Amino acid sequence: MKPKKQERSGCDDLFRMRLEQILDQRHALYRLGGKIDWTVVEDHFGALYSEEGHPGIPIRLMVGLHYLKHTFNESDETVVARWVENPYWQYLCGEEYFRHEIPINPSQMTRFRERIGKEGCEFMLGLTVVAGLNTKTVSRASVAIVNVDTTVQDKAIAFPTDARLYHKARGALVRLAKQRGIDLRQSYERVSKRALMMNGRYAHARQMRRAKREQKRLRTYLGRVIRDIERKVGLQQTEAGQEHPGLKRLLEIAKRIHAQQRHDRSGPKSLNKSISGKSATF
Repeated sequence: MKPKKQERSGCDDLFRMRLEQILDQRHALYRLGGKIDWTVVEDHFGALYSEEGHPGIPIRLMVGLHYLKHTFNESDETVVARWVENPYWQYLCGEEYFRHEIPINPSQMTRFRERIGKEGCEFMLGLTVVAGLNTKTVSRASVAIVNVDTTVQDKAIAFPTDARLYHKARGALVRLAKQRGIDLRQSYERVSKRALMMNGRYAHARQMRRAKREQKRLRTYLGRVIRDIERKVGLQQTEAGQEHPGLKRLLEIAKRIHAQQRHDRSGPKSLNKSISGKSATF
């Protein structure tokens, strides 16, 4: 059921004082509570509730708790616990008098986020930006460019193991050979992909002997492709005088990968960068 709106009572309480009478009206949270258009918030999120059932939790309370959670870097449990201790937090969330009990169960925070979804979170973010622009605490120039810190974000970066380098070098050579019209004996695409997959599985299961065997297969496939291209390029140069400078450079990198040892100074990371750059360029 749709939550009831938090309306101000018309009469004063003889034994309690209103929050607005005891708080500093110059405080940032007090001012923010008056700058956000809570009617728009309640109308926007009120459509997500059904007409029947138990009355829901006030929308201003839920939205205010989420603002406080992200502003002060709190969890669902701690923001609810601290809410009881802070009158400014209670005023932002629409309370008229100071409350001494927790307003909700922290699990309601998760349910509210699931209800509003990604679009609802973006709507809440937009309200804060509008409030900042209206109060001139945020300039329009500051929101023209958004800087995102992705330090802890998952990234699609694979660790440059020897097995993956063998596979990438072979694939780069095969693609470039096809672009130059060189007909290879075999590309080893399917078997190389399977060997790389099995190498990762065996390594994950700590079956290092089997993983080493699959890595050796990948190295063998790379060596065969290198020798096949060298033969075909030698024949083309003899018959037609063609030269392949880009392919020659890639062959040199692939040979280094094929011949490298564990303690070589040119490690997997530098060779991985080289093979990726050359395969994309040539």
